Amino acid sequence: MLSYNKVIFDLSEPGRVGYSLPENPISNYTLDPSIQRSSSLGLPEVSENAVMRHYVNLSGLNFAIDKVFYPLGSCTMKYNPKINDEMSFLPGFSRLHPLAPERFSQGALELMYRLERSLSEITGMDQMTLNPFAGAHGELIGLMVMKAYHDSRGDKKRTKVIVPTSAHGTNPASANVAGYDVIEVESNVDGTVDIDSLRELMSDEVAGIMLTNPNTVGIFEKDIVEITNIIHGGGGLLYYDGANLNAMLGISRPGDMGFDIIHLNLHKTFSTPHGGGGPGAGPVGVKAHLKEFLPVPEVVNQNGRYHLKYDNPLSIGQIGGFYGNFGILVRAYTYILSMGKIGLREISQMAVLNANYVKHQLQDVYELPIKQHCKHEVVFAGLKHKGDITTLDVAKALLDMGFHSPTIYFPLVIKDAIMIEPTESESKQTLDLFIAAMKEIADKAKNDPSYIKNAPYHTPVRRTDEALAARQLILTYQEK
Repeated sequence: MLSYNKVIFDLSEPGRVGYSLPENPISNYTLDPSIQRSSSLGLPEVSENAVMRHYVNLSGLNFAIDKVFYPLGSCTMKYNPKINDEMSFLPGFSRLHPLAPERFSQGALELMYRLERSLSEITGMDQMTLNPFAGAHGELIGLMVMKAYHDSRGDKKRTKVIVPTSAHGTNPASANVAGYDVIEVESNVDGTVDIDSLRELMSDEVAGIMLTNPNTVGIFEKDIVEITNIIHGGGGLLYYDGANLNAMLGISRPGDMGFDIIHLNLHKTFSTPHGGGGPGAGPVGVKAHLKEFLPVPEVVNQNGRYHLKYDNPLSIGQIGGFYGNFGILVRAYTYILSMGKIGLREISQMAVLNANYVKHQLQDVYELPIKQHCKHEVVFAGLKHKGDITTLDVAKALLDMGFHSPTIYFPLVIKDAIMIEPTESESKQTLDLFIAAMKEIADKAKNDPSYIKNAPYHTPVRRTDEALAARQLILTYQEK
């Protein structure tokens, strides 16, 4: 039986043609010898239907939120409603050239203006910029705004940013790229900030702190008001990493907690496509005292007409060739309108309920280091009866059950971590199937550990040397 899972080169036969190039209209042109190839490209010779079947079959091997439950903790892999795509495909949006004059772009500009206002209201910020092209890009922009603020006050000795030991890895990376020295503040057992350690670290050299709330362990920072007082009292700013905002919509706003700067991941909280390197969007919001430092352009409404405003002398400048990933912005705005105020609140309520349901159902067989109610995600510390079964073994076995693995070995403050975020878009039926699979793995780990140690059995590729695969990538076809 012919297998279309083979690479396309293996299907090649001399003389097969899938596409014919048009006749060269410039027949008398001679290519400069310096850029002429001296050998064949070595492309496979296959029919069009063979190419089609090959790539369709490859696509079927991918894990995707449209196919399976994707409980990837901290990543918020939620369902992307198809109406989002439909709206982004409207000709007035999809066919609009980025260099079109403003008079032909009023609809797009109005959408961006309304989205900026909506995100500001949702987060408790005074103004947002939709410019950043990804979450990490948003982090960098937010830190650049922080730096511009301190520099404008002549406070140039503030060269340090505080980051909790439980933080996302992008936080210290972004702070370093922005030119700051990173200092870690110790976390409590539940990942919350150790207040005494924070007081000791705060000084006139600290520009601010980067926090995720709820934190990376899924626990709300109950001392957030005290943290705010410590940082603001010492002249610093609070930066909110919006990665976990899916637990907060319509319930609590970062701006009301005292945060000065925030970035959002539209691909997480607001249901735009996630993964594969993009396209993304990482809007940055600020309180009023930081508005003048936001990047340009800014979308403004002047007497019912929308314009891109570039005149802002204290701005950190333009951070991209165009104004963000517009198709993603359309999708996020569609989602907000579809949900409405009540719906946005229900999103977070259901996300929290789902996470605590999974926590309750699995706590007898998986080690639960933090007993209190979690928010949007729950973190286990491996199996209760481990033997020689590792967290990685559990993740590999789960692939055979038809589920993507949760996030593993993160956050680092929990040994053998298994981080599960079910989101609000999964039904109880799906969660029960996932819970049953996790319990079956726990049972086999106790009674037939060799089976779990050698999983997965039914994936196209079995276990790989992941360190070797990351360091020595094979990106080209090598004929045997």
